[in-house]
Amino acid sequence: MEKKETFEKMVLKIALPVTAQSSLQSSFSVIDQVMIGRLGSNSIAGIGLGGKFTSLYTVVLAAIASTAGIMISQYMGRKDEKSVDRSFYINMALSIGLAGAFMVLCILFPERIMTVYTKDETTKALAVQYIRILAVSFVPMAVSSIVTTMLRCMEAAALPLYASFFSLILNTGLNYVLIFGKWIFPEMGVGGAALASVIAQTICCGIILVFYICYQKKRKQIMEGHESEMWTGKKQVVFYTDYKKQYLKILGPLLVCEFFWSLGENIYSAIYGNIGTDACAAMTLTIPVQTIVIGALSGLSQASSILIGKSLGAKKYEQAYVEAKKLMWYGLAISVMLSLLLVAFSPLYVKIYHVEPVVQEITKDLLLAIAVIAPIKVLNMILGGGIIRSGGKTKYIMWIDLIGTWAFGVPLGLLAAFVWKLPIVSVYFILSLEECVRLGISFILFKKKLWIESIQ
Repeated sequence: MEKKETFEKMVLKIALPVTAQSSLQSSFSVIDQVMIGRLGSNSIAGIGLGGKFTSLYTVVLAAIASTAGIMISQYMGRKDEKSVDRSFYINMALSIGLAGAFMVLCILFPERIMTVYTKDETTKALAVQYIRILAVSFVPMAVSSIVTTMLRCMEAAALPLYASFFSLILNTGLNYVLIFGKWIFPEMGVGGAALASVIAQTICCGIILVFYICYQKKRKQIMEGHESEMWTGKKQVVFYTDYKKQYLKILGPLLVCEFFWSLGENIYSAIYGNIGTDACAAMTLTIPVQTIVIGALSGLSQASSILIGKSLGAKKYEQAYVEAKKLMWYGLAISVMLSLLLVAFSPLYVKIYHVEPVVQEITKDLLLAIAVIAPIKVLNMILGGGIIRSGGKTKYIMWIDLIGTWAFGVPLGLLAAFVWKLPIVSVYFILSLEECVRLGISFILFKKKLWIESIQ
């Protein structure tokens, strides 16, 4: 009984702060869209399409952070401090390099990028303005992501939460004065929303860094006092060449699957954008809700990756399997409750936005479809995004995502929109059937225990 309580306590220690932080981070887009929603459908669609391209950056960054989490948690499980530090610094360097590359693209070539997403010149101009400014936040986002991953693996997940809470308040205030031109500030509209995000993300990064430096200093002092008991790991230190091979073995498939998954999501956005401006605006209005619903369960995904990774690192394989099953049941139960809440409150949500009645009706119908699909998405996130990855078998995840997105989702979406010419709600539901395919494959891998492995 004590073992169960210990596991539950550890889950809550990681999951609750991560969930709260994810919800706060998703609130950035909610606040942007609620305020921008007062400027009309073109502005909403502009932010939505601009955000879709920047999501390519965020998912590749997430792949690097996920690799860091997999390796750091397993090294912590077997008390190999040198490899923990090595993973942290290598992933930090890669993340900053990635941020610099995407920042250059968004600043120098935004018009060419957004031409892919929409033919509406007004919407395209607003999207260009948005991503050109938002690109400045990419480097602070990269640093925050890796440092946050490290703090979560150290079971200090509450510290990034505090920083996110402060940045949310700051972002809200800056949105108000910069979008609408209050006090001494000019009215910047979409550009103001982007600038507010840049300032808030930069300050958030600084706060997280301060927390990390202080916590790491305290942790090192504790470790020095207990060196004979923990973190010696001299016989377990991985030689650099072997480490590099292991790192690339984990990161490579994650980069492939995250990039092509995000590319598929961008194709979905292009499909929605070409159905019509009203349809695109309605889908954009649902993005904050989707982010909040999925973000509410992201804590379980992070907890599963870290805790199961530590069990695998310590070669407690049966314990890892039992804990994984518990986490999936928790995720299913909570996601079903969230879907029911979404159905109940969707009519109230659409009234927040000052958009055309037809956009509100489409949004309401989309939210009902999202509520049906959400539990399946959450299980995929916990199972594929946390449990299977924790063993370092990222090649499985790569093939699952490629099959789901490119063999089912993209072809079905194109057929539904441009051949069958169905409305956007039907298009969304049909292409979302890829989630069922992913879940089926992932569950087979889970039951066969092919993911259970301790990395070298």
